[in-house]
Amino acid sequence: MAKKDEKTRKNAPLIGIDIGGTGIKGGIVDLKKGKLIGDRFRLATPQPATPEAVVEVVAKVVEELSARPDAPEADSPIGVTFPGIIQHGVVHSAANVDKSWLNTDIDALLTARLGRPVEVINDADAAGLAEARYGAGAGIGGTVLVITLGTGIGSAFIFNGHLVPNAELGHLEIDGFDAESKASAVARERDGLSWEEYSVLLQRYFSHVEFLFSPELFIVGGGISKRADEYLPRLKLRTPIVPAELKNEAGIVGAALEIAVKHELAK
Repeated sequence: MAKKDEKTRKNAPLIGIDIGGTGIKGGIVDLKKGKLIGDRFRLATPQPATPEAVVEVVAKVVEELSARPDAPEADSPIGVTFPGIIQHGVVHSAANVDKSWLNTDIDALLTARLGRPVEVINDADAAGLAEARYGAGAGIGGTVLVITLGTGIGSAFIFNGHLVPNAELGHLEIDGFDAESKASAVARERDGLSWEEYSVLLQRYFSHVEFLFSPELFIVGGGISKRADEYLPRLKLRTPIVPAELKNEAGIVGAALEIAVKHELAK
């Protein structure tokens, strides 16, 4: 009976929460399929996005998800993403949220408020984990780099299915500039670049990253991955480069996957 209970526990769904600059989204994740059970639930990120205010909104999202028929057990762990560098549960950067987050132990804060185990992971890392396990990187060994093109350039470094956390590859210096200041999706819009012009900048960026890490695969995420046909075919790289598959659910799925692995709830 104990073995059956352990197997059931390992296959059980978990809650994932994705904290963003404008919205806080959550869902119940089927860890076998890497998909949400039911709709995701979203509330606006409070402004200012202080630790106390954000934690209360996260609690409301968890409360809504926990009331659903398919909700995990009340004491099950919760995975959460955050748009900043997270090391040992502590926030070390805060680009799109209030600066009062710096040096906050977000793991401890959320665990205390929710009364259940919580672990926080960088948002790009979470999306990368999900994409490597369930999406375009599934079954690929070696180094897989997930690059998200949005307000900035986010990145996740996956090696043989394991995350190397907090790889801030969007801040590599290229031609004297921080890469994301020239090659992010927002930079393209700001500078009024055509797709052809933008592809030149992306070529410079991806060629540099390819030289440094020689990955097996690049996966491109972010909002403009929907327009991948406009720029990916223009890039000339040794490394295959493909658009992400999980889209807006990647962060939620990756957050749940990370805590499942940490608590040995996922195979």
